Amino acid sequence: MLVSLLIVPLIGSLLLLLVPENNPKNEEKMKVIALSTSLVNLLISILLWIQFDSSVIDYQFVLEFNQLSFCQFNIGIDGISLYYVLLTTFITPIALLSNYKNIYKNLKYFLISFLILETLQIALFVVLDLFLFYIFFESVLPVLFIIIIVYGSGVNRIRSALLFFLYTLAGSLFMLLAVLQIYSYVGSTDFQFISLNEISLESQKILWLAFFIAFAVKTPLWPLTGWLYRAHADSPLAGSILLAGTILKFATYGYIRVLIHLLPDASHYFGPLVQTIAVVTLIYSSLATIIQQDTKSLIAYSSIAHMSVVILGLFSNNIQGIEGAILLSLAHGFVSPALFICVGGIIYERTGTRIIHYMRGLVTYMPVFTILFFVFTLANTGVPLSLNFLGEQLALIGIWDKSPIISALGATGIVFSACYSIYLYNRLSYGLYSPHLKPVKDITRLEFNLLIALLIPTFLLGIFPNVILDSLHLSVTTLLYNFN
Repeated sequence: MLVSLLIVPLIGSLLLLLVPENNPKNEEKMKVIALSTSLVNLLISILLWIQFDSSVIDYQFVLEFNQLSFCQFNIGIDGISLYYVLLTTFITPIALLSNYKNIYKNLKYFLISFLILETLQIALFVVLDLFLFYIFFESVLPVLFIIIIVYGSGVNRIRSALLFFLYTLAGSLFMLLAVLQIYSYVGSTDFQFISLNEISLESQKILWLAFFIAFAVKTPLWPLTGWLYRAHADSPLAGSILLAGTILKFATYGYIRVLIHLLPDASHYFGPLVQTIAVVTLIYSSLATIIQQDTKSLIAYSSIAHMSVVILGLFSNNIQGIEGAILLSLAHGFVSPALFICVGGIIYERTGTRIIHYMRGLVTYMPVFTILFFVFTLANTGVPLSLNFLGEQLALIGIWDKSPIISALGATGIVFSACYSIYLYNRLSYGLYSPHLKPVKDITRLEFNLLIALLIPTFLLGIFPNVILDSLHLSVTTLLYNFN
C-alpha cells in the first residue's frame, strides 16, 4: 500500500502526457485526471492510517530493496512520518484546486509538476535510508524552481527562484558531506543500522552542524530567511500552498529523523544554541511581519515565526515539547495555506493587488469571506480549540522544563502573532470601502469548499487531539528512550 502512494501520482503524470494539448475539452480532462489522481492518493493514505498499529515500535508497511551497493531503497512509516504523509496527500488536491481556473499556459506540465512533487515529498517521509533522504530532500528544488519561473506572477520571479534554489542547494551540500562521512564511519546509510552504532561526541558535533545548516536554511532560521518571502510572493498560489503546507515540513522531519534520532548527544549539546537562534528568529520575523505591506510576504514571515516555536518544541528534549512541535507543524500546514488562499488567491484575483494600503472595507461586498478569513486569523494567533493552540502550548510547556526564560521569550510570539494577524484582518475587512477598488463579488463555491476543507481539520483535531497523539506517543518516546 505504501508503494501505491509513490506510484499513483506517477501513473497520473503518464496519463496526462497522453492527452493532446490545445483543446478546451482536453484541458478539462487533464484537470480531472490530475485531481482524481491526488484524491485517490488521499484515499490510500487514509486507508494506511486506518490500518496503522499505534502499539508497535518498529516501522510498518516496510518494503526492502537491497540490490544497490551504495544505498538501500527501504521504505516504511512510523507514527511521525504517517502524519506528514497524510498532510502531503491532503494538501496536494487543495493546491491543484486553488489554481484550477486561472492556469492556461502549459497546463499539462503544471499539473504533472505537482503530481511529481507529491511523489517526491511522500518518498522523503517514508525512505529509511539517509542517502535517499538527501536525494529526495533536494529533488523538489528543480521542480519548484521551474514552477516559480514559468507560472509565477511577480516581476522578480526569476530572482526569487534563483535565491530559493541557491540557498537550499548551498545548505544541503553540507548535508551531503555529512552523509558520506557517516557512510565511511559505519559502512551503511540505513537509518536503523546507523542508530545501532556508536558515534563519538566529537564526530557527532561536526556531523550535527552539517545537517543543521541544511535544515536551518529550509526552516528557515535567522539569518537565512531572505529567500522564503520572495519565493512566496512571486510563486503561483498553488506553489505557495505547497511550500507553506508541506515543503517547510522537510526541515521539521529532518530535525526529528536525523538530528534527534541519529545524533542525540550532539543535539543535547547544541540545544541552547538552537533555542537561542529560534528565539532570535521568532522575534525578528515577528517584527518584520508587522511592517510588511504585501499580504503574501506578511503570511510568509508569519510562517517563519510559527516554525521558530516548532524548533523550540523539538529541542525541548521531552515528550510534550516534541509532540507539541509536531502538532503545531501540522496545524501550520492547514492554516497557512488557507491564509494564502485568502490573501493571495481570493483577494488578489478580485482586486489585482496585494498592497495592504490599497484595500479596506471588503466586508461591504464579501461578508461570507470575511467570516472565514476571521476564523483563520484567530487560528493563526493560536486561539483555544484550534490545533495551533495545542501545538504552541505543548511546545512552550516542553521548553519551560528546560529553560523558563527561553519559554517566556517564545511566548512573546503569541502576542506578536495577535498584533500582525488582527492588523491584517482589520485593515482589509473594515472601514470605508477603498476608493481604489471596484465592487467585488463574494467567494465562489469552489473557494468556500477549499477553505472549509482546511477549517474542519484545524478545529476538529484541536478539539480531539488524541486522534493524532495516540499514534504519536510511542514513536516520540523511542526518540528519547532506548527499548531493549
